[in-house]
Amino acid sequence: MNLVEWIVTIIMMTEFLLGNCANVFIIIVNFIDCMKRRKISSADRIITALAIFRTGLLWAMLMNWHSYTFTADTYNFQMRVLGGITWAITNHFTTWLGTILSIFYLFKIANFSNSLFLHIKRKLDNVLLVIFLGSFLFLVAYLGAVNIQKIAWMNINEGNVTIRSILQDLTSITNMLLFSLINIVPFGISMNCVLLLIYSLSKHLKNMKFYGKGCQDQSTMVHIKALQTVVSFLLLYATYSSCVIISGWNLKNGTVFLFCVTIGSSYPAGHSCILIWGNQKLKQALLLFLGQMRC
Repeated sequence: MNLVEWIVTIIMMTEFLLGNCANVFIIIVNFIDCMKRRKISSADRIITALAIFRTGLLWAMLMNWHSYTFTADTYNFQMRVLGGITWAITNHFTTWLGTILSIFYLFKIANFSNSLFLHIKRKLDNVLLVIFLGSFLFLVAYLGAVNIQKIAWMNINEGNVTIRSILQDLTSITNMLLFSLINIVPFGISMNCVLLLIYSLSKHLKNMKFYGKGCQDQSTMVHIKALQTVVSFLLLYATYSSCVIISGWNLKNGTVFLFCVTIGSSYPAGHSCILIWGNQKLKQALLLFLGQMRC
């Protein structure tokens, strides 16, 4: 490998190990807590499922990175299809579970007197389940595109050089356009959650200032922590989506692809670390674990 590939390899492996450790830690802590309490909260269910699929996403991204770095010449058609399907499924659930977590924080923390908001808040678990099941339509659409790409790749292998190049560019463009359209929906939902949380916080601060109670109350701190989690998800998700789109448009440029995969890996790895630090139970468990490691 050249110097650039060595640098990318070191960064990629660091993100991969950090992300897997963070996600596995979340899964283990919530599993142990569930065994002790004999129940699990809605937030813990979402975060645990998110950690599981983010672990899968990291492995799928590692598979794609490995194929371009070490086995580009021997990476056969079946492995490409398997890697594409694995990435599509884990990416879908990671995206929508992150969006559902944003919705959960909005309705549990924000304070609005709107009748529709209050009705959804009372039926929040059912609403989140409907959103989760409805997102399967987007997954089916994307897997359909992967299947079209599979047929196109068969034609590429059988055709001449010109047809091979045209079909490769066409399938890449189609996939990137479909990816962009599909991901506009969860991105837009998460963006609205951020804006509504900011509006709820500003409204709360005005009320506290009006009654002369100061700004360091419990509700303010909860709003800020929720905003930190949701905003970090939105920023990392936007960076990740941009990397996917750029790498899709530059499939023939190996250096661009490797950098995009490396930068994009900060999304499933980095946000899980933020979730641990922003969750009181996970944070305490981490500090306890680190304290025991020192001893």
